[in-house]
Amino acid sequence: MNLQVLMFYQDDPKKCTAAKMVKFGIAKSIKKIGNKGLVLDPFSEKTLLPKDKSLINSIVGIDCSWTLADQAFSKKFNGITRKLPPLLAGNPVNYAKLNKLTTAEALSASLFILGFKDNALAILDKFKWGHTFYDLNQNLLNEYSKLESEDQIDIILKEYGLSE
Repeated sequence: MNLQVLMFYQDDPKKCTAAKMVKFGIAKSIKKIGNKGLVLDPFSEKTLLPKDKSLINSIVGIDCSWTLADQAFSKKFNGITRKLPPLLAGNPVNYAKLNKLTTAEALSASLFILGFKDNALAILDKFKWGHTFYDLNQNLLNEYSKLESEDQIDIILKEYGLSE
C-alpha cells in the first residue's frame, strides 16, 4: 500500500514521525491528494473499516500539531476521508491518551485495519516507542481488522472498558 504524508511543519522536526517516515522511504511527502487517496481525518464522520481497502490506492496522513488540528482539517481535501476507531497513543508525548496518535501511529493502525499487518509493524519498528503503541492496542487492532460495520465499534469498546 502506498503511504503518503501531507506535512504542515508545525511540530518539532526532531519529533516529527512523518519526516522520519519520509527520510526512511516508508512514506512519500506530497502536496496534493489524489481522488483514491484515503485521508486519515480525526474529524471525519465515517470510520475506517477493512472493506475500505477496495476503494483506495494510497493512505494519506495529515501531519500537523494536535493544537492546530481543527484548523488543518477544516481544509477540504480530495480523496476519501475516514477516522480511525479509538486507539491509545503509545508515543511519549501523548502516552495512553485516546486518539492522540502521531502520524506514524495513525498510518500503522490504518495498515493494520486494512490487512497489512507486517507493513504496519515495520513502521513501528522505526521508533523506540513503536512497540508500545502495538502493545497497548494489539487486541483492539485485531478486533478492528475484522469489523464489518461501524455499529460493531461500540460493542468492542464496551468489552475493553473504553466506552462512556
